[in-house]
Amino acid sequence: MSDTVQSLPTGFLWGAATAAYQIEGAANEDGRGESIWDRFSHTPGKVVNGDTGDVACDHYHRTREDIAILREIGVDAYRFSISWPRIIPGGTGSTNDAGLDFYDRLVDDLLAAGITPFVTLYHWDLPQALQDRGGWANRETVDAFKAYTDVVSRRLGDRVRNWITHNEPWCVAFLGNLVGNHAPGLTDLQTAISVAHHVLLSHGVSVPVIRDNSVPGAQVGITLNLNHVEPLTTSDADQAAAHRDDLKSNRWFLDPVFRGEYPREMVDRYEQLGVMAPIQAGDLECMAAPIDFLGVNNYFRTLVKAGPKGDGSDDEHVKPADGSYTAMGWEVWPDALRSLLVRLHRDYQPQRLYVTENGAAYADEVSTDGHVHDVARTDYIRGHIRAVQRATAEGAPVAGYFVWSFLDNFEWAEGYSKRFGIVYVDYPTQRRILKDSALYYSKAIR
Repeated sequence: MSDTVQSLPTGFLWGAATAAYQIEGAANEDGRGESIWDRFSHTPGKVVNGDTGDVACDHYHRTREDIAILREIGVDAYRFSISWPRIIPGGTGSTNDAGLDFYDRLVDDLLAAGITPFVTLYHWDLPQALQDRGGWANRETVDAFKAYTDVVSRRLGDRVRNWITHNEPWCVAFLGNLVGNHAPGLTDLQTAISVAHHVLLSHGVSVPVIRDNSVPGAQVGITLNLNHVEPLTTSDADQAAAHRDDLKSNRWFLDPVFRGEYPREMVDRYEQLGVMAPIQAGDLECMAAPIDFLGVNNYFRTLVKAGPKGDGSDDEHVKPADGSYTAMGWEVWPDALRSLLVRLHRDYQPQRLYVTENGAAYADEVSTDGHVHDVARTDYIRGHIRAVQRATAEGAPVAGYFVWSFLDNFEWAEGYSKRFGIVYVDYPTQRRILKDSALYYSKAIR
C-alpha cells in the first residue's frame, strides 16, 4: 500500500505531543515545587517498579537536542505542557523566574526551528501544596489555576498562538480520585464529581484570560479523552449499556463545554447515588465559554455489554478474542477515530478539531543493526491517519494530528515499562533513536 497521505485540508498540521512530568526530569532543580505526581510516584506500590519522573527523559537539559529531532522528523507543531509547580511552586503566591525562563527558551527555540508551539496548561501535575488543601475538589483551586494561567499567558502570549487549558479532565477526575491508580490516588465518587466540575470551571474562567494576554487571533481549546462507544450486540440491553457508557465517559464533559449543561440522565443517576456536582450560579454558563477548537485524545474503541442487573452498575467493557491489542491491552481499531470525529462534528459542531493524542505502546527493542523496527506502531499510525482522512472526507473539520508520543517517557502508573514514543529513549544513557515509525511519520508528512 502507498504511504501517500491525501485529501487533507490546506494548512493541516502534523505534530507530536508530550507532557511535562513525563519527559522533563529536573524534578528538584531551579526552584521547581513538588507536584502530586512527585508525591504519588515516590509512594511505594503506586508505580510499576517504583519508577518516578525525577529524571524521565532529561528533556529539561536536552531541549535543543529534542527540537533538532522534531525538526528532522519534519513536524509542523509540537504539543507540550507547562509544569505548574515549576512556575508557581506553592500553587499560589510567588512565581519562579527560572521556570518561566525555561519555557521562554523552549518557545523561542521551537519558533526558530519553524515549529508551532501548542501549549497545554494542565497535564496532571497539580502542585502538592494545593492538593494538601483539597486539590481540585476545593473550589479555591479554580482561582489558583486562573492566576497560574494569567502568569503563563502573559509571559508567552506574545508568541504562542495555540493554547489548551486542560488535558483529559476525565482522567484527572476519575483515574485520580475514583479509581485511584493516578495521583492523588483517592477513591471517592463525590470527590471525583467535584473535581470534574472544578476542572471544567477552571477551563471556562481561563479562556478569556488567555485571549486577553495573547496575540490577536490566538486559538484556545480544551483536550478531552473521548471514545467511540459501540454495543456488543444490537440487543436493546447492550444498546442501553453503550448509551450509559457514552453519557459518563464522553457527554459528562462534552455537554458542559458545548451546551452549558450536564446530561440530565447522568445527573439523575448520580443523585440516586447521593452524589451531586457542586454547581453554583453562573458555573454552567462559564464552562461553556466559546472555544476555537476541541482537542481529541483517542486510542481505542469501547465495546460494551450490558450486565444482568440492567441498571449500569455491572455493564462490561468487552475485548474481542480475535482482536489486535497494544502493550496497554488496548484494541487496535482505527475506524473508531473516524466514527468519533464525525460524531463530534455532527453533534457538537466545534469550529475545529485536532487529534491531540493518538498512538500505541509496544515492547520495543533496539535490534542488532542499531535500529528499532516497530512495525506494529507504524501500522497503527498509518491506519489512524487514514481514519482522519476519511473523517475529513465526511465533513469533520480536523485541522491537525499529533502522534503520542514524541519520546518514550514516564507512562504514569506504568512507569517506564510501556513505550509509546516514535523516538526510542535508552534511559541509562538518554540516547535517542528514531524508530521506524518516526521514519514513516516523517515520510507521511513530506
